[in-house]
Amino acid sequence: MRPSGRAPDEMRAITIETGFTKHAEGSCLVSFGDTRVLCTASVERNVPPWMRGKGEGWVTGEYSMLPRATHTRGQREAAKGKQSGRTQEIQRLIGRSLRAVVDLRKLGERQITLDCDVIQADGGTRTASISGAWVALRLAVNGMIANGEIKDDPIAAQVAAISCGIFQGNPVLDLDYDEDSNADADANFVLISGGQIAEVQATAEGATYDEEGLLRLLRLGRIGCDRIFAAQLDAVR
Repeated sequence: MRPSGRAPDEMRAITIETGFTKHAEGSCLVSFGDTRVLCTASVERNVPPWMRGKGEGWVTGEYSMLPRATHTRGQREAAKGKQSGRTQEIQRLIGRSLRAVVDLRKLGERQITLDCDVIQADGGTRTASISGAWVALRLAVNGMIANGEIKDDPIAAQVAAISCGIFQGNPVLDLDYDEDSNADADANFVLISGGQIAEVQATAEGATYDEEGLLRLLRLGRIGCDRIFAAQLDAVR
């Protein structure tokens, strides 16, 4: 039995509230159970210096966790004067995941930054960030097309992410904190609508696993991302 009482292939409740902030070109509050992340998309009419003159745009991500998003207060990274390695790794993952479904040439020389700020953490913050960031990106691009800023849609597909793991010997979908902190193995799958894989992060924590174990986790990941894809479409409609 999982601590939450969920079945092995049962996800937490997903909600995506769009237009959550006033000023961003695209925004949403995404919730996977008790994990809540504010995702915003900001469009800038320039690109990083190393991309100027190439006729292409850029999509990047930034990630942060509010001090009391967790059980005890964490110090703001701004107060420390530097980002943690975990933060840098996650925001690179967010950027890579979104760029996997964007034709940068169709953006022109514009940069879209996806800011993912964790308000409350209960496991799966990076996967919720990626899933919500796609919604914010989709809304921002919709606005650019409606305003005539770009003609062709640069977003080729949906991208979503979900965590899976082996908990007490059983593969399970969508780990919350209690499971994630005690899992024998955990994995994050970043999947693209249509069946492609953007990225897989899979780590043995308490015990190693075999090829069949990895495939079972991937099958669970596909189930979870299909549900996220449906929630994303409902949100942007």
